[in-house]
Amino acid sequence: MAKLSDLIISKVRVKLLKIFLSQTKEMYYVRQLTRITKEEINAIRRELDHLQKAGLLTSEKRGNRLYYSVKTNFTLYPELTNLVIKSSGLGRLIIKNRSKLGFIKFAFVSQKLVRGLKRESEEVDLMIIGKTIMPQVSLLVKQIEKSLNTEINYSCMTEEEFSYRKSHKDPFIVKVLLQSRLTLIGDEIQLLS
Repeated sequence: MAKLSDLIISKVRVKLLKIFLSQTKEMYYVRQLTRITKEEINAIRRELDHLQKAGLLTSEKRGNRLYYSVKTNFTLYPELTNLVIKSSGLGRLIIKNRSKLGFIKFAFVSQKLVRGLKRESEEVDLMIIGKTIMPQVSLLVKQIEKSLNTEINYSCMTEEEFSYRKSHKDPFIVKVLLQSRLTLIGDEIQLLS
């Protein structure tokens, strides 16, 4: 089984991980990846080979090109995806703007949203718990919607409201807590206890 140190030791590998784990349904060929990453072709080939040997990537020949894609059944896939989401894109944007949003105790996003899966209209994509500054949250959500090109369903509430609704098994809160999520701010165990 691959170790984390097998995957994240070079800047080229980090760039490739961000590409493959943020667009899990996409396939890429070597020259395409050199253009995206602005890295040397030999470095790209070396890292692709390493990631394929580690079991994260698979390759498929189409015509005269070899296409690479991520294996979503890879043992560390969920954890690596979470690392990438927290360190880039949507997660990074929320974490980076944390102080502008108010005093945030917990923030989490739907796994379906971050993985680009089909979501139901009533699902909550982003939940923020704490003393929020709603105009700032609204601006951030608009920015996220623009970058992801999708509408974001979000909800904000105070810690007291969240605790009260959770203790009274409010159907909305129960449904939100049962959906798969990625906790960006706060501790998952504290969230659920």
